[in-house]
Amino acid sequence: MDLTSRKKRANLRDVARKAGVSVATASRVLNMPTAVSAKTRDRVQSAIDELRFVPSAAARAINSGRTRVIGALVPTLDNAIFARFLDAIENEMAQHALSVVVATTNNDPEIEVEKARNLLDIGAEGLIVSGVAHSPAFEALVQKTRIPVIATSCYEPAYALPTVGYDNRAAAQMALRHLVDLKHRRIAVLHGPAFNNDRTRARLAGLQALDLDVQLDLYEADITIAGACQAVAKILESGARHSALLCLSDVLAMGALFELQRSGLSVPDEVSVMGLEDLPSSSYTAPALTSVRLQVSEMGSRAAKALASWIETAEPPEPVLLAAELIPRQSTKAVEPA
Repeated sequence: MDLTSRKKRANLRDVARKAGVSVATASRVLNMPTAVSAKTRDRVQSAIDELRFVPSAAARAINSGRTRVIGALVPTLDNAIFARFLDAIENEMAQHALSVVVATTNNDPEIEVEKARNLLDIGAEGLIVSGVAHSPAFEALVQKTRIPVIATSCYEPAYALPTVGYDNRAAAQMALRHLVDLKHRRIAVLHGPAFNNDRTRARLAGLQALDLDVQLDLYEADITIAGACQAVAKILESGARHSALLCLSDVLAMGALFELQRSGLSVPDEVSVMGLEDLPSSSYTAPALTSVRLQVSEMGSRAAKALASWIETAEPPEPVLLAAELIPRQSTKAVEPA
């Protein structure tokens, strides 16, 4: 086909003229079809098909005052947790005829506010963010624009924005109690960077708040397989002897499993490994990983539904607490009496 010979692209005015209706009626068929009679919808749809009309998002925004776009700000895409989370958000938003634009922040408050401004510049009608620790500039932006914002991955009913997530302190405590019940008394805690990450800080605070007969040695690592392997290698080189590794992320736990096995240590016979999040792959590791299940997909769906409702009704939603659940598998076992 000679692309230069194409006719001018049809617009909404052409569709309205072809269907014998007003431009406003043609617009309603596209944006609010239930507000138009079936007979009129059929006429407009026939005109759309005949003219091969493709609606322009920019034109629709001008006509309706809406972009039907929301922004999702996440720390990284290099983590299966956020992939599941974003998938659930997009699936739910599609039910509300909303599109999702994703931006990553690297857990940097300055990057977050810059990306938030960019999303608002393209017309985002609402934002989904991670956690409740944000820069004053971000909070000022939300106050100034009055844009609906849902904070996820935590449950903080007293926070200024609605939260949808789980109790990170309680989830970490659930994991630690499981190991203590198995008679582990010296435990290495492998966690991600705590700087600028309120979820990690909450999990660590939860562990430290428990009054248990146990020694906890804390080790920070990048939340990657490689980061966990490097951290565990250093722990082993130090000569420190732990009967269990409590990893505050399943990604860290998988890396720990790999490094322990590469070092010739048997899991769980010599060292137990505990995760937190329960990724879908965690049940397929060898041995299968004991973890605390967090409802990541449900969180994405609930956050998206809450934001869509807020945009439509102008009524802020109530905070949502999602339960955590202990999932015992083969990577942990009781310490045998000496």
